Amino acid sequence: MPSSNLPFNKLPAVAEEPAIRIDSLSHYYLRRNDGQPEAVVALKDINLTIGKSEFVAFVGPSGCGKTTLLNILGGLLNVQYGEASIAGKPPLSGRMDIAYMFARDALLPWRTALENVMIGLESRGMEPGEMRARAQHFLERVHVGDFRDAYPSQLSHGMRQRVALARTFALPSDVLLMDEPFAALDAHLRIEAGDLLLELWEQDKRTVVFVTHDLHEAIALADRVVVFAPRPGRIKACIDVSFERPRSVEKLQDDQAYHDLYRRLWREMAA
Repeated sequence: MPSSNLPFNKLPAVAEEPAIRIDSLSHYYLRRNDGQPEAVVALKDINLTIGKSEFVAFVGPSGCGKTTLLNILGGLLNVQYGEASIAGKPPLSGRMDIAYMFARDALLPWRTALENVMIGLESRGMEPGEMRARAQHFLERVHVGDFRDAYPSQLSHGMRQRVALARTFALPSDVLLMDEPFAALDAHLRIEAGDLLLELWEQDKRTVVFVTHDLHEAIALADRVVVFAPRPGRIKACIDVSFERPRSVEKLQDDQAYHDLYRRLWREMAA
């Protein structure tokens, strides 16, 4: 029997399962062209690994498949070709370890801010008191705790997005999928929302996949930016963002390295 050079009490390190793994994934849609069905390739041969606690931004032109890939990871679309997994398991709709934040706040108008944050918790089997306490905690963390009894129609658009952000983070999910959640906000509110997101993320470092068209936003928030090519969507580049954390979205914009990275990303998208 061959001997090992390893001491008996030293075992080889086991590679940690990534939070998200995508292997040779492709996806198409069917459309009609002169009355005949035609396949439109949305994603082609996507390969990507995202580590636990990593914050990754997807950027690229409209129609390049960013949201399609996010929907596959969220279980809203089936995997057609290739493989995708979250924590080693197929992405399926309804998984408790995945939370999804859409571009629109999607608040229910007949429920208060507190009740809207509690929506996702209701399916987790929590006691009512525990749900209310957790929902209130996250409303306070996004600075709208005093508006817990307000209905969506009584809140500004920026405050509604804060409630939606609180609802997303209130879920005890390991992976957060975010599809342009701040796209409808003006520039000032968008910076505020980005700082709030970073503040929340710094607390427990969950895995985040964040779709955006805004390169400034991608640089300020992410550990890594994935650049997609136009349809069929392919990954052109994965670029690390090395700015120290914790970050301030506003202060970063005074850093020349920030602008250099912006130009690099711009050239990647324009090429």
